[in-house]
Amino acid sequence: MTFDLPDSLILDTALSVSGLTDYIRLLLEQDEQLRQVWVTGEVSSANHHRSGLFFTLQDTDRTAGIKCVVWNSQLPKLAQIPVPGEQIIILGSIRVYPQRGEYQLSVWQTLPAGVGLQALRYQQLKNRLLAEGLFDAQRKRSLPTHPQTIAVVTSPTAAAWGDIQKTLKQRYPGLHVLFSPATVQGEQAPESIVKAIERVERDGRAEVLILSRGGGAVEELACFNDERVVRSLATCSIPVITGIGHQRDESLADLVADACVHTPTAAAEMVVPSLSELYTEHRQRVVALHEAVYDSGNTALNKLQVLRNRLRRLRLDRQVQLEVDKLAWKRQHLVQITTRRSQQATQHLELLRQKLASLDPKAVLQRGYAVVRREDGAIARSAAELTVGEELVIQLGQGGVKVKVMEVNEPLQTQRTQRG
Repeated sequence: MTFDLPDSLILDTALSVSGLTDYIRLLLEQDEQLRQVWVTGEVSSANHHRSGLFFTLQDTDRTAGIKCVVWNSQLPKLAQIPVPGEQIIILGSIRVYPQRGEYQLSVWQTLPAGVGLQALRYQQLKNRLLAEGLFDAQRKRSLPTHPQTIAVVTSPTAAAWGDIQKTLKQRYPGLHVLFSPATVQGEQAPESIVKAIERVERDGRAEVLILSRGGGAVEELACFNDERVVRSLATCSIPVITGIGHQRDESLADLVADACVHTPTAAAEMVVPSLSELYTEHRQRVVALHEAVYDSGNTALNKLQVLRNRLRRLRLDRQVQLEVDKLAWKRQHLVQITTRRSQQATQHLELLRQKLASLDPKAVLQRGYAVVRREDGAIARSAAELTVGEELVIQLGQGGVKVKVMEVNEPLQTQRTQRG
C-alpha cells in the first residue's frame, strides 16, 4: 500500500529528531507540576557510577517504571540511600536527555515510605527534642514514696483504667485517685491528652500522674510521639509515670516522663508501695532489731566475763583489799592524831579563856572596883588631873553613876614634892 503525498506537504510538517525532542523537553521540563514532583515506588535496581547513583523506580505490580538519578553532590543530603527492594518516596524533577531520546527523574531527596517514613519523622523529632534537653536525666524527678492522691490520664473505656484501679486498690487501699479522661487513639488524641493533663494541674491535688494505654499497633500509639503531648509532659508541674503498654520501642512520651514502664499495671505497682509488703518488711525489721539487741547483749556479757576472768588472773582483788586495809589504817591514824591535836587545842583555848577572863575589866569591876571617866570619855588615872566641880562618870560592876568633884586629894608623893 502506498501513499501519494505532495512534496510540499511533507517539507512543511516534518520535524527533525532534535526538534521533536526539544518540543517534548519543553513540555515536560516547563510543566509546573513536573518541576517539583513527589513519586513513590519500589527500587528495582541501583548502580553507582562516577557521576552519581542510577536506579529504576517502579510500581509494586511492576506495571510502570521510571529511571532516576542522584548526582554525587546530592547523595550526602539524602535521608535514605535507595536500595533495591525498598519502598521509598522521591522528590525530584523531570529531565529529558535528547541524545538518548529518554527522560528520567533527577532526585533531590529520598524518604522511606510507609512505616519507614513514620520512623524517620520520629527520629527527626526525637533528635530535635534531645538537643533541647527534654530527655536529660537531670530533669527527671523522683516519684513520691507514699502519695495520697494520684491522677490517671487514659481512656474511660480502656482496659488500662480497670487494671490501674484494681492494682491500686489491692496495693494501697484508701488511696485517693483522680481520673482525667482522654482519647488515646486517633487524630484527636494528642489534643485530648494535653487537655487532660492541664485539668490535673489546675486541680492541684495530685502528687503524681499516670499516663496510660493498654498497648496497640504502632499507628495506634502515634499520639504518644506527638510533639504537643511530649512538651505537655515536659512542662507538667508534678512527676509523671507512663505505662503505655508496648514492649518494643519507647515512645517520646516515655523518654520525657520522670519514669516509664511497659504496662498500666506496672505503672500502678510502681507509683505506690504494697501495704502488705510494707507490713511484712516492718515485721522483718522488728525481728531483726530484736535479734540484734539480743546478740549485742550476749556479746556484752561475754566481754564482761572475759574481763572478770582477766581480773581474777591478775589478783587485783587482793591488791585492792591491801589498799583498802592501808587506807583504813591511815584513816585510824589520822583520826587519832586529829583527836589528840584537838584536845591539845581545847586545853590551850581554855587557858587563854581563863587569862582573858582575868584581864577582863568587867571581871575587875565585879570584884568591887570602878572605872572613873572624864566628860570626854578619857579614864581618870590621877587625882591631880581633876578639878573641883568637874563632872565624872563612874562605871561600876552593875551600871554607872555621874558625880561632881567636891574635893581633890593629891597623892602624898606629890604633896612632898611641892613642899620640898
